[in-house]
This record gives sequence, C-alpha cells and structure tokens, in this order.
Amino acid sequence: MTSPLRIVLIGAGVMGRQHHQHLQNLTEARLCAIADPGPQAAEFAAQCAVPCFADHQQMLEQVRPEAVIVANPNALHVSTALDCIAVGVPVLLEKPVGVHLDEVRELVAASERSGVPVLVGHHRRHNPLIARARELIEEGALGRLTTVTALWQVQKPDSYYDIAWRREAGAGMLLTNLIHDLDLLRHLCGEVRQVQAITSNGVRGFANEDSAAVLLQFEGGALGSLTGSDGVAAPWSWEMTSGENPVYPRQADQPCYLLAGTRGALSVPQLKHWQYSEAGAGWHQPLQQVQEHFDAGEALRRQLQHFVQVARGQVEPLASAADAGRTLALVEAIRQAAESGQACVPETL
Repeated sequence: MTSPLRIVLIGAGVMGRQHHQHLQNLTEARLCAIADPGPQAAEFAAQCAVPCFADHQQMLEQVRPEAVIVANPNALHVSTALDCIAVGVPVLLEKPVGVHLDEVRELVAASERSGVPVLVGHHRRHNPLIARARELIEEGALGRLTTVTALWQVQKPDSYYDIAWRREAGAGMLLTNLIHDLDLLRHLCGEVRQVQAITSNGVRGFANEDSAAVLLQFEGGALGSLTGSDGVAAPWSWEMTSGENPVYPRQADQPCYLLAGTRGALSVPQLKHWQYSEAGAGWHQPLQQVQEHFDAGEALRRQLQHFVQVARGQVEPLASAADAGRTLALVEAIRQAAESGQACVPETL
C-alpha cells in the first residue's frame, strides 16, 4: 500500500488554509511542514501539529518533502516555484501563475528542462460540472460553437478595500477575479485569437478597474463576451451561481455562462441543455430542455487528489505552467486592448 505523499505548504494565508482544510481529509497525502514569515504562521502550524519555518528554502532543505503547495503572495509565485524545482520537488502553484510573462517563460523552461511538474491552481477546471460541460462541447452536442456569453457581476463590500494594495493598479478584478473566468473560457472554448476591451474605474475611482466589457474571438471561430463589475447589485457570477464556495449566498437559478452552437445551447452552472427535436429546427419551433447530470465533488479536493497523481508521475497536470501562462497572456492582452482602444492578440509563451 502506497504511503501518503509528504506535502509542505508555503504560505499560510487564506488559500493556504483552504488547501490544508481539504488536505487533512485526504488519505493519500499529509501535511508535514509550513513555511511563512508572517506572525500568525507559527500559531497555525501548531494547530496543524507540524513544524513552522520562516524561510521556505530552509524548510525544503531540512524536511525534504515529496511535493509542495505554494500559496504565498502573487509576486513571489515564480521565484518560490523555481526554488522548489531546483531541489526536484513537484509544485502546486496558486493562481495566477505569475505577474509577468517573462518570469512565467522562465518557470515553464525550468519545469520542462528538469522534468519537475508544476500544476497551477485554476481549481475550477476540476469541478465535475465543468468537466461535464467540456465533454458535451467536445462530443459535438452543441454543434459548431458560435457564441459565448460570460458574466461576472457582484458587489464587493467597501471593507474589502480597507487593505491598501487592493486599491492599487494591477490589483483590480481582471487579475484577481476575471482570470478565473477567462481560464474557464479557454478550457471550454479553446484558445483566443484576439480581444477588444473597455474598462472603467467609475464606481469607486481607485487606480484599478471596477468594470470591464471584453470581446473575444476564439481560434475555432466562436465569438464571445465577458462583462464584469465588482460594484453592482447583481447575481450573475460563478461565485454566486455555482455553490462551489459556501461563503457566498447561492443564486442557483441564475447562469454565469451561456454557450450556443448550431445544434444546441448550454447554461452553466445549471447544465441546462437546449436543443430542437427531430421534428425540425428554426425559431418557430419549440426548444427542448434537457437537464445534464454529473457526479458532484469539491473542486479544491479534486485538485489536490489530481496533484498527488501529478507528483507521483501518474498523470500530466490539468493546468500546467505553460497553460496557465496562456491565461495570463490573455489577461495582459485585455489590459493592453483597454489601454490602446485597439484589438490585441495574446502573446505566445
């Protein structure tokens, strides 16, 4: 019988603690140390009954783990992951994979050169309802995918911005929130050929955006839109509709993604599948609705189970560093399009 994978955690903040919450319920892995220079880390490590280190390199040297979860601040993601790769330890790296494309290219090269895998924490890909939606699209249930409508519209409380860095440029919803939706759109609909975008900070007046309208042209020919705001009273977002995280009140009857093709349409997260009957198609004919089913499961838990398999060399990462880098490149293209007023093509890694 295989012994539990020995995992260490770098970063004892919100995401690090969420990972621990799921990790402690896995039989195939166990936490063996925490590294975080913050004042609360030692107390958290004591609660987890594992040693605490202020320096992650010292932890890697002394503990010699079999895998590591990196959940420290965004700007430290790549440098920390590179330290782990240098000692041959597979990495589950929280999103975003990095903050600049050049550093992500360095990470991709190091992973490929060393053979040490990196799984990036775009955890929504691991949600079973997303797996079922992708399966339906790949099976051709929608025919040729033609239009995609994505919504992320919420109201963050004023207290969210009491933390100074959340009011600064680069900390807006594009990189913090919409990166999740853009990654899922890539995962479901394929690569994006070009984007156009308009952003605004008119609600709060901070240095970052609070509203955005994005147009996307996918390589497969589909056209899409993503409309987002974190300053509106609205129920249309993954957080509010999917029920993935219980801290958000669920609006189970509302969609956040609508995908339409030549043979049918799909609402997500409800997985309502719309299509014409064999009697005929056309706008004078009634559409039939089929409720697609899937086996429920928590995305973060499933991601950790997948990571154990990745670390043991049994499967390839569902979201590799290169793959996540393409999502970051898409975010950068949207930012550039909004600043220039022109269509932009995402960079290649």
